[in-house]
Amino acid sequence: MFQPKLASLVDDWLPSASIDTLQEAMEKGEISSKDLVLMYLHRISQYDKKGPKINSVLEVNPDAVFIAEALDLERKRSGKRGPLHGIPILLKDNIDTGDMMHTSAGSLALENHVAKEDSTVASQLREAGAVILGKTNMTEWANFMTENMPNGFSSRGGQVLNPYGPGTFDVGGSSSGSGAAIASGLAAAAIGTETSGSILSPASSNSIVGIKPTVGLISRKGIIPISFSQDTAGPMTKTVQDAAILLSALTKQDKKDIATYINPEPGIDYTAFLLKDGLKGKRIGVAKDPSFTYLSDEEALMMEEAIASLRDNGAIVIDSVEIPFAKEKWDYNTLLYEFKPSLNAYLHQTGPTVPIKNLKELIAFNKRDFEVMLQHKQTVLEESESLSGKLVEEEYIQSREKDIYRTREAGIDALMAEYNLDAILTPNNYGAGIPAKAGYPSITVPAGYTNEGKPVGATFTARAFEESTLIQIAYGYEQATNHRKAPILKEKEVKA
Repeated sequence: MFQPKLASLVDDWLPSASIDTLQEAMEKGEISSKDLVLMYLHRISQYDKKGPKINSVLEVNPDAVFIAEALDLERKRSGKRGPLHGIPILLKDNIDTGDMMHTSAGSLALENHVAKEDSTVASQLREAGAVILGKTNMTEWANFMTENMPNGFSSRGGQVLNPYGPGTFDVGGSSSGSGAAIASGLAAAAIGTETSGSILSPASSNSIVGIKPTVGLISRKGIIPISFSQDTAGPMTKTVQDAAILLSALTKQDKKDIATYINPEPGIDYTAFLLKDGLKGKRIGVAKDPSFTYLSDEEALMMEEAIASLRDNGAIVIDSVEIPFAKEKWDYNTLLYEFKPSLNAYLHQTGPTVPIKNLKELIAFNKRDFEVMLQHKQTVLEESESLSGKLVEEEYIQSREKDIYRTREAGIDALMAEYNLDAILTPNNYGAGIPAKAGYPSITVPAGYTNEGKPVGATFTARAFEESTLIQIAYGYEQATNHRKAPILKEKEVKA
């Protein structure tokens, strides 16, 4: 870097610095928010666009430096707003920002789309004093475009790489760029979105913390949708504490999203649940079948070590519980039926720079340049378009009713009541499907690395709006194990 005082920090200190560490340095006057923005931008230029070319950041906010300078001045005049004051945050490319940045869901069909206003997530972050640094690459259309779409690939952004093994390890998706960017130290934290596994997968794959909240905890307004039943945004951070800080800024009720009114306790400060003995007395059920069947022998051994750590730190572990209906074949009719009306409503509100106004036009747009747009086809888009979009079909209504009953009352709720559980443990994102259908919360925490260096995550799931319990458990586990290590980013280019 050109500034000597920052050059020594940008690679040695910044990549692992927590939000509290950054905030303390700004309070002492050792660095400014503007310094942070410049240092993160430097890392983006060196490691995301050069060297290993992680390719996690689609674009940066042209006003980021000015925003940071304004927040620095505000800090001097009246103090900080809170723990996010001046902290640079990245947003997934399906989250609207009412500025000069684009919101495209990774598709060239929306490459010129500039949202008219902030999503509620973006506005709440700005209100908390965060600097929205840029947008992250993602699996195109949040991995609801086609079967077997590579995680982290989009027509607009190309392929995101996993910093722990660029071109070797799966980066996870669909919040691929958010996961890879935070692992690479390209911002203090990021926001991802999940419909089923899209936060938990890249978080566990990139050895960071990811919270998939209860649907309704965070407003869905201004996020390119898949399913209004399952969509939610959530924090992706290096530590559980950072995730709790970020989550606390995002849970106000929103008049534009009725789902936020089912939250019984809006505006909780989740940092109050960062207890080092958070595991003590917690009853945790291990759902091995079928989630452990996806693991290699080495990964399964690592999960057994995680279970031992839980016990050693005061948790009561009930081994080999089985989530009801977990082995049954589940359909994704709810998503197929809800995608078309959800997306059409979003596209209808876009401006004249967007050449498509509904799903049918998107499919036609992709066909016109199939060599670029349809490298992996669009079977899911076409299947959803074939449906009425009116949500009146018997197949949809029965699937929705079945999803709710089998995942909540007869599923997670029943299991947790039977064993008096506080949480359920599964590896990586392999248990994501049932809580996703239930709309229930999960958190994933680094659980170590294979001999090859591949990250593995431990994921805990609870009942609706029990994020506070999950944070206690995850923080207790994190503090007891301290598994996370930052990736070593090499200067040479790695081909995907």
